[in-house]
Amino acid sequence: MIGLIRRLVEPSQQRTILVLLATLTVNMIGIGLLMPVLPDLVEDLAGDISSGSIAYGWIVAAYALMQFFFSPLLGALSDRFGRRPILLFSLAGLGIHYLLMAVAPTLAFITIVRIFGGMMGGSIGAGSAYIADITPPEKRAASFGLIGIAFGIGFIIGPGLGGLLGEIDVRLPFWAAALMCAGNLVIAWKFLPESLPKENRRPFRFRDANPVGAFILVSRYGAVVALMAVFAFTQLAERAMESTWVLFTKFRFDWGPVEVGISLLVVGLLIVFSEGYLVRVLVPRIGERRMLFGGLVVGGTCMLILTFASSVWLVYLAISFYVIGWGVVGPAARAIASRAVPRTEQGILNGAITSLQTATGVIAPPIAAGLFGFFVGPDAPFVFPGVPFLIGTLMFIAAIAVARAPRVQRAIAAGATAPAAE
Repeated sequence: MIGLIRRLVEPSQQRTILVLLATLTVNMIGIGLLMPVLPDLVEDLAGDISSGSIAYGWIVAAYALMQFFFSPLLGALSDRFGRRPILLFSLAGLGIHYLLMAVAPTLAFITIVRIFGGMMGGSIGAGSAYIADITPPEKRAASFGLIGIAFGIGFIIGPGLGGLLGEIDVRLPFWAAALMCAGNLVIAWKFLPESLPKENRRPFRFRDANPVGAFILVSRYGAVVALMAVFAFTQLAERAMESTWVLFTKFRFDWGPVEVGISLLVVGLLIVFSEGYLVRVLVPRIGERRMLFGGLVVGGTCMLILTFASSVWLVYLAISFYVIGWGVVGPAARAIASRAVPRTEQGILNGAITSLQTATGVIAPPIAAGLFGFFVGPDAPFVFPGVPFLIGTLMFIAAIAVARAPRVQRAIAAGATAPAAE
């Protein structure tokens, strides 16, 4: 990864971006620690898998709802006051959130704490804006892929470690996440400088710092509007899968925290390969627009396979191609959008994108987990644990239909070839 940083970033910024990526990696490790065990903790407090699945879906939605409202706010604040204070604020808040989760006695308490955690989840948007600040426009697709590498490394370490710790005690990963977050805060405080010069900052306006205002602001750019529509459908599919992966594999294959952790470790390795290598190789050869369309087709096909997968090897095959194919889409799409938006609005853009992603996290988890809980419960007309992936398949089909519309293709093509807006 260091060699890739040297090719993408000016020498004066290489240490800075390395510290940023280390911060995001440790942050993702903390998030990954929770993934194999949070559904089990909710199920233990709920009493059974059916009611636990439904409760888990609503808890995930509550977290995402707060991210939806607060991501544009934190993005706009980062455009006004800089990226560094927002990153530090987010890390401190997440650390408190993990501590409270470690001692949560009831489902109601967990829900309240997750709401607080969602309010603090501004590090991804601020990190993306930080990348845009210090990276030349023509290198942003590959540079956004660096964030994918950081997330992938976090996925490699976090879920695997969380699964092992969860076998000892289901609450132990929360304590570990809090400790990592505290260390992360110290690293960022000491070594991460500000990336946004004062002359490039914009006044804070509340009408731009809420989801509706942020969407209205970036809707002036055709490429952004087109990508937002495609994002909406694909993120619904992604969230449906994320919120039920642990539930599905536990029911279908009797996986525990260790098996789930291993599967997410594999996902992390493939994210690193996809966003760290494939993005860098494919962008010059086929372009960002073709990467976007190809990822949609791969994602939809793999979702369909997962819907009816009845063996572990087929699940691993489908999820592997899903990560490899779909993993190149995010950096390409963000690069197209960032080229259409002025430097002074990168924070709002990334806040709007994060809000859209989290808005789908409000909608999809209750529906997907609720349908899963119903179709594995005693009142189901037939057992169908793959129903969340069927929803995902339909969402990818809708995204492909939108992306193939002539007007949308023209907008995306224009964004992919346009010089960066200043």
